[in-house]
Amino acid sequence: METPNLTIATPELAAALPEVQRLVRFAKLEELLALGRANSLWPLTFGLACCAIEMMATGAARFDLARFGAEVFRPSPRQADVMIVAGTVNKKMAPVIKTLYDQMLEPKWVIALGNCAISGGPFVYPGQYAVVEGVDKLFPVDVYVPGCPPRPEALLEGILMLEEKITGKRRWPKVDPEQ
Repeated sequence: METPNLTIATPELAAALPEVQRLVRFAKLEELLALGRANSLWPLTFGLACCAIEMMATGAARFDLARFGAEVFRPSPRQADVMIVAGTVNKKMAPVIKTLYDQMLEPKWVIALGNCAISGGPFVYPGQYAVVEGVDKLFPVDVYVPGCPPRPEALLEGILMLEEKITGKRRWPKVDPEQ
């Protein structure tokens, strides 16, 4: 980031400028807002199938979702800014999910967790009539987390990818499932 041009009034201020530039950071308001949003994601409590168990495990103490700023699962779409669709979406449930998405305030993001949320999973076969073939048919999805079900580390990586999408920078190293 560029340092703004400063007009120095006195030699004393000119001598102090390097120390001030070391201590003070300049940023655009949009960058500060993006950083605040990325570090305080509030997911909507919304699990449909077995992927929801992995989502709950991610929120537990072992995986410590709080260190990434996404610990507060919200029961209301008006209080949430990220929807994690975890599991199979059938056509009877689709209007309800769409309504919840529409009730979320802007800015809002969506994470599709698991193969069923991404593409319908093993329930999609020729002639099927009840399963939505991917939640992206209902509304835009920002991050896809594949797996059947994906491990909690994969959801953590998905949240980090969403934070990177919001801010434009990666703040944490990639999550290693072997640790």
